[in-house]
Amino acid sequence: MLSLHRMSIAILLCGTIIALLPAKAAAQSSPQPAASQAAAPLKQEQLEQLAAPIALYPDPLLAQVLMAATYPLEVVAAERWVAANKNLKPEELKAQAEKKGWDKSVVALVATPDVLKMMSDKLDWTQQIGDALLAQQADLMDAVQRLRTKAKAQNKLTTTKQQVVSTKQEQGKELITIEPAEPETIYVPYYDPAG
Repeated sequence: MLSLHRMSIAILLCGTIIALLPAKAAAQSSPQPAASQAAAPLKQEQLEQLAAPIALYPDPLLAQVLMAATYPLEVVAAERWVAANKNLKPEELKAQAEKKGWDKSVVALVATPDVLKMMSDKLDWTQQIGDALLAQQADLMDAVQRLRTKAKAQNKLTTTKQQVVSTKQEQGKELITIEPAEPETIYVPYYDPAG
């Protein structure tokens, strides 16, 4: 478990993240490559495949990963910087990271170095899920919900001492939320997304 003490952003999945995306897309300093803009929308199966490695992450962490994926070069820079500064305490690491000028979602992931490393090591995936978030945000969130529904049906997604899994109705849809059992502590689950 890794503490996300004083996390500057606490984004709730399926509501706030979608509301933030239009402003984020408009604020990007460089336009997306023409190839990304002209690409055909991803199919349901492709979106599920992209979302599978992170679909069962707690909502605050999932939101940070998705937002940070829209800044893939910052993710790589942050991962390298974290690896070079392992001697810093978590509070010092976050304070120093805030001075780097990275997006707040990337700074928040400094507290979860394993997630940051996964995103940096799988840069193609990071770019693809970031592009999917920008181009097909509602479809991607639906894919996450389908994966959570399947996991819950197979008893692979339950409330534990690390997380609280709940179901609620929102806009006529059943949404499965995953929240940390302790708000300042995020448990990063390890599971086989193919299993």
